[in-house]
Amino acid sequence: MRFLGINAIFHDPAAALVVDGRVVAAAEEERFSRRKHGKRPLPFSAWELPEQAAAWCLREAGIGPEDVDAVAYSYDPALVEQRPDGDWEDLRTRYAVRAPLFLSTALPGLDAARVRFVPHHIAHAASAGLASPWRDCAVLVCDGRGENVSHLAGRYTGGELEVLAAQPLPHSLGLMYEDVTEHLGFLRSCDEYKVMALASYGRPRFLEELRELVYATGDGGFHVTPIEWGGYAKALRKGEQWTDDHADLAASVQARLEEVLLDLARWLHERTGERRLALAGGVALNCVANTRLLAEGPFDEVWVQPAAGDSGTALGGALHLAQVHGEPAAPMSTAALGRGFTDEELGAWLDVARVPYTRPADLAAAVADELAADRLVAWFQGRSEYGPRALGHRSLLAHPGHAANTERLNDVKGREQFRPIAPMVLEDRAPAVFGRGPVPSPYMLFVHDVLPGWRERVPAVVHVDGTARVQTVSPAADPLMARVLAEFEARTGLPVVVNTSLNTAGRPMVDDPRDALECFGSSPVEVLALGPYLIRRGEVFAS
Repeated sequence: MRFLGINAIFHDPAAALVVDGRVVAAAEEERFSRRKHGKRPLPFSAWELPEQAAAWCLREAGIGPEDVDAVAYSYDPALVEQRPDGDWEDLRTRYAVRAPLFLSTALPGLDAARVRFVPHHIAHAASAGLASPWRDCAVLVCDGRGENVSHLAGRYTGGELEVLAAQPLPHSLGLMYEDVTEHLGFLRSCDEYKVMALASYGRPRFLEELRELVYATGDGGFHVTPIEWGGYAKALRKGEQWTDDHADLAASVQARLEEVLLDLARWLHERTGERRLALAGGVALNCVANTRLLAEGPFDEVWVQPAAGDSGTALGGALHLAQVHGEPAAPMSTAALGRGFTDEELGAWLDVARVPYTRPADLAAAVADELAADRLVAWFQGRSEYGPRALGHRSLLAHPGHAANTERLNDVKGREQFRPIAPMVLEDRAPAVFGRGPVPSPYMLFVHDVLPGWRERVPAVVHVDGTARVQTVSPAADPLMARVLAEFEARTGLPVVVNTSLNTAGRPMVDDPRDALECFGSSPVEVLALGPYLIRRGEVFAS
């Protein structure tokens, strides 16, 4: 059977297609529309659908809208508490109620009666528990909000979900983190990862006060008192310079988030006795908290959905319907679920653009030469990633042995200088360089300690606190990138390569060849590896 999942209600609109229990395609709308996060999470935008992503998913499977057995819309308006007339939030609910009609208009041939509303946190839970490597596991979902809750704790047994706890609004760890994101001058529901990065520069000196305001309630839920952030640090406007007070506030909120998540995990473990935990929801993108959950929490293994934010509910909704219809989900083995292009298609793009290029006999060796010479390489290979992390398909690569490359890459991308860049490493070489975090770690959703002796050797990927957000690479999963890493180590003695997303500030990750060429042409990147082809900046501008 064929199940199409749709996320549209808040932000990161996305679509995913599950056929016979297997994920065939999944993509965020931003990769097609080129609008970061697809849209802002306002009631006024709730009608906007991932039309291009959904149409592409169907094309990828060679089917039409009329061939879909059911559509999962990852929000159930029937669960929303009634609000007074005139409340703008009511507009969101009204749009959601009409989503079946909107979808049948956006996808001609789709029967509106085939649309099913899947509760938001059920979709999140399914995106973790059903896509994980395990049939039986505990599952913890934590985000800003759904219809009427902000959290779900439960367990999957044989693919069936048992909900054990859910936290009613207005209490929300995700919204608390969004609030402090906005107070620190960043864009809420977008820039929360910047707060996580800034936290490493501060001391959690407000932690004791936050413990009085934010705490687990002992029944699987938590309490969040409204917080006056100005009492800790003045509000920042976009672009203003942060101070120690701002870094200390970020560190305090980050530390309290970690503590409450640990309390929730311990309660869940006591209730279930499970050894394994699957995480989803926007809070699960906090890789610092994930590592602490694994290192100090009661679970032996933790798996995080690579599209843990709202975009992942498109996948979760589709998997949930498949399970309901008796089609167990196949474990999610890759995040490379987006668009891909043949060598012939890529060559045609280059010919149309009239860009000089070569086709090296050994692409991995050629790219390793460029990296060893300290050139920046834009890397466009295979299918694009589902989720917010560049995982070696739409990446910007660099030499990790030069500390200046951190500032260099942040300048190229137009990012704040306090933000770290991440390392890629072969799975079997990771334990020699990194500690504490899990191995394998293919989705860059945990931080690892950089071991003594290596911090000076790979300074570009070491954050101020001595950690790195590692992606491990398996030769079986990505043989080309594995060869690049091996060839680079043969030349430099370093088993690590810098990997950051191929985009510039405020723009979604590159997705198709036009995006790659535009990014290459507008940023000081020396080399573009587009499929099997190499384009060098000097040759382009000399022609």
